[in-house]
Amino acid sequence: MTGPTKRLSQPEFIALMGMLAATVAFSIDAMLPALPEIGEDLSPLNLNQAQLIITSFVLGMGVGTFFTGPLSDAFGRKPVMIGGAVVYVFACFAAWAAPTLELMLAARVVQGLGAAGPRVVALAMTRDLYAGRDMARIMSFIMIVFSIVPALAPTMGHYIMLGFGWRAIFVAFVIFSGLSLMWLLVRQPETLTPENRRPLSLSALLSATKEMLSHRTAALSIVIQTLTFSMLFMVLSATQQVFDITFGQGEYFHLWFGGIAVVAATGSFLNARIVGRLGMRAIIKGMFIVQIALTSLMVAVTLSDAPYWMAFGTFVLWVQGNFYQAGLTIGNLSALAMEEMGHIAGLAASIMSAVATVGAVIIAAPIALAFDGTPLPMAIGELVVVCIALWLVTKIRRPGEV
Repeated sequence: MTGPTKRLSQPEFIALMGMLAATVAFSIDAMLPALPEIGEDLSPLNLNQAQLIITSFVLGMGVGTFFTGPLSDAFGRKPVMIGGAVVYVFACFAAWAAPTLELMLAARVVQGLGAAGPRVVALAMTRDLYAGRDMARIMSFIMIVFSIVPALAPTMGHYIMLGFGWRAIFVAFVIFSGLSLMWLLVRQPETLTPENRRPLSLSALLSATKEMLSHRTAALSIVIQTLTFSMLFMVLSATQQVFDITFGQGEYFHLWFGGIAVVAATGSFLNARIVGRLGMRAIIKGMFIVQIALTSLMVAVTLSDAPYWMAFGTFVLWVQGNFYQAGLTIGNLSALAMEEMGHIAGLAASIMSAVATVGAVIIAAPIALAFDGTPLPMAIGELVVVCIALWLVTKIRRPGEV
């Protein structure tokens, strides 16, 4: 039997890539409402360690992206996607059965390794078919689909947990992965033809890695993505605790988070509409400037012991800003980094995703674990990071610029 050969329509391609990429978002966001219960069951003496359920998955995903891109360049996009899904499903069952936090975290790392397949290969498939601002526009639409999952995942996780216990969330992950994999197998043709594949050799990998990291725009875009992801991971790791412990909104966390995600989805839509006119760098700069202002406000309100309504409203606005910023920066940064890397798209996607993800975890995890009952550690950490990111954006030069 042969696989599908007809190229998908652009809307179906965007929907499929968005669902594949959303495996990551679902694996993170559906766990957020369950963190208090997991902490009580597996780490009752240090509830803050439940945050590691998030960062351990992200760490595994970051490590996995070092391998999935080169493998997809050598063997094709779809075989690597399928292999990653198999590893992901196996790890889901291991996490479902884990009796201790240590085994749970190990299973989450492996789960992240498997999720790296859909994450990186979806980006490489997009680069196989699109480039430059066209790719940035397509990535923006993919991010819209991607954003639907964070809007629904916490609520789904909340009700799955209420009905069947928090371990049943891992069964939902298996079902989600199975559906997206079947769609890929039945409808999506392979985008990397045999004649365009690169042999899997150490010398080829080192040469391609050197090429990308020595390219000014690509290297700067990777560093800025690292900082951008670190801001997002800070918020994802500790936001449930802030809603619950700081503001007493734990019962309604899934609704607040879902609403924030819905609004954030409009950021990707806006980027798709304006990136062709304004350009990628201008949008990235503008969003970082806005985030500096919001984060400065967050720090000031927290230090001033403001009334509840002001403190809570500012926190919601600040979290919203983080997610909105992601929708208008990550896709553009990916397109900038990949613009001249079409001949090594899989490896380039791997390097970018791996460095940005692992680096972001290293930055974000200690800041999130410093949670002291207030959002102040997160806000101060983010203010430093976003100022550095804005400065680095000013250093990016496009072809022909000096």
